[in-house]
Amino acid sequence: MNQDYTVEAKNLSKRFGSFTAVDDISFQVRKGEIFGFLGANGAGKTTTIRMLCGLLTPSSGEGKVAGFDMITQTELIKTKIGYMSQKFSLYDDLTVEENINFFAGMYGLGKRELKLRKGEIIQSAGLEGMEHRIAGTLAGGWKQRLALGTALLHTPKIIFLDEPTAGVDPVSRRNFWKVIQEISQKGVTVFVTTHYLDEAEYCHSIRLMDKGKIVAGGAPEQLKRDVITDRMYQLETDKLMEAKKIIDNTEEIRKVSVLGMKMNLFSSLDLAPLEKKLLPLLEKKGIKVIALEEAEPTLEDVFVHLIR
Repeated sequence: MNQDYTVEAKNLSKRFGSFTAVDDISFQVRKGEIFGFLGANGAGKTTTIRMLCGLLTPSSGEGKVAGFDMITQTELIKTKIGYMSQKFSLYDDLTVEENINFFAGMYGLGKRELKLRKGEIIQSAGLEGMEHRIAGTLAGGWKQRLALGTALLHTPKIIFLDEPTAGVDPVSRRNFWKVIQEISQKGVTVFVTTHYLDEAEYCHSIRLMDKGKIVAGGAPEQLKRDVITDRMYQLETDKLMEAKKIIDNTEEIRKVSVLGMKMNLFSSLDLAPLEKKLLPLLEKKGIKVIALEEAEPTLEDVFVHLIR
């Protein structure tokens, strides 16, 4: 295994009967980086994580996690990783402190180490004074922090976060990503899956998955440059779908995608020539143009561009 990488996967596949959940994927994760696995529900993200964590045996392929073989050394892998699922992996009927004690026992922490780590986790999670609260009564953001803390109890080399912000409010999501960045800066590798494409902007490297396959990968900014080679414009009109029918048949527009109340147009034209071409066509059909302006592509635009 290359010492620069915490995770190496080569030609991994997982089949359940005739259904292929993960289809011949390969990737590497550098030490200390935030690595994002992105895709819609059912893309194969969780199945991949479960193989890497030693919870599922691959149908084919090979790989190493934290230096150990993911097929023959799964028990050793489990001692070097932390895992947090979208359900937060907590026991709702136990208190905050009891949850920490339980997971410390699972990870084999001694009394002295538990005392030290418990204090650090409660402080970093902002749970001082809440040690005896039942976990099930905590708000989503607090549960999230506690679950992350328990996953980090044994100071793992790599932590797997499977949809960690699902169902959490936007403020808690943003604060959670600040914590993830702090973890990464301490040298811990963070492997995170999400279907919130805006969150992927925080990652150092990402892979986009669709139907079990990796369809693109790289650093977010580089990926946007590589995939979106045309200029992107956002159009807002009073009759969006009528405008789309006209624009779909306009030669200078290479691609059109509707996102919410606006339309993204991809063209090699500069803004002035584009306005000169489109505005008369739309006005002739009684469609009012509210705004037409150049925009920076997002990872959502990249994903839509690739999948379509």
